[in-house]
Amino acid sequence: MRVLIIGYGSIGKRHYEILGSFESIESIDVVSRQNLQNIKTFKELSDIKNLDSYDYFIISSETARHYRELKYICSKVENKKILVEKPLYDKKQTDIKTNNRIFVAYNLRFHPIIERLKEILSSKEVYYANIICGQYLPTWRPTQDYRDSYSADINRGGGVLRDLSHELDYINLLFGDIKTIDSINTKISDLEINSDDIFTAIATTTDRVIVNLTLDYISKNPIRRILIHTKDSTIEADLIANMLVIYNKMGEREEIKIEPFSRDYTYQKMHRLIVENQSEALCSFVEGERVVEIIDGVEFRLF
Repeated sequence: MRVLIIGYGSIGKRHYEILGSFESIESIDVVSRQNLQNIKTFKELSDIKNLDSYDYFIISSETARHYRELKYICSKVENKKILVEKPLYDKKQTDIKTNNRIFVAYNLRFHPIIERLKEILSSKEVYYANIICGQYLPTWRPTQDYRDSYSADINRGGGVLRDLSHELDYINLLFGDIKTIDSINTKISDLEINSDDIFTAIATTTDRVIVNLTLDYISKNPIRRILIHTKDSTIEADLIANMLVIYNKMGEREEIKIEPFSRDYTYQKMHRLIVENQSEALCSFVEGERVVEIIDGVEFRLF
């Protein structure tokens, strides 16, 4: 299998390194303006004369470029596998019609806690979920000035709502599709950015679950936690500490053991499923479009 990666920032590099360990991968080329050693590199997609020679495309560029790069690839090839980094687009698009198999890189679906929650909740009546995820933006990418990152620039597809849209995806996965949402999406801190640094919302889903969601760039202590109330239990999940605890009506505590896993585990599993044509658990093109619709329906207003 021949792979083409478009964009070679931190996430593009991770895709390259992970796929490079797969025996079934014959070669990996890259589209990037960087001068990369020992990697076949093209400056632009249009520089590649025969896109059809690749089997698997990964779009890991800035969010604002996803749509035009995906549209270009779909205009040139058919029956290929394409993985687009999250979110699918920076704003809603409707004109891509293709027979390529397109997936969105919501790899958090394969976090052992999310996988376990999906299994546990399948037999429970869920009432309410409180989800909070945040990290101080200057600490996200220690080798880069946060002010130069795409996250800091709304025109490049940045902002906390798009950066942390994993939470929107797994809400749809665990609790039913988001049906209504009331939110505040704004910049509230002294960070030198023009994008949103906080998003907080109350939503309802098609499975009649009420969800309270907060995402931020301002938390000095990284946090990614889920609190779920069901008919017969309360469940606490910490995706950073890798803890999952269930409390019954008597307040008795059961801790679910989560085996240690590597930082690359969720990406490895996502790529393995795509390569091996086992796509059921992946975020589909349609599901990715749904997340973009939710984001697009939220108004960014300065506070």
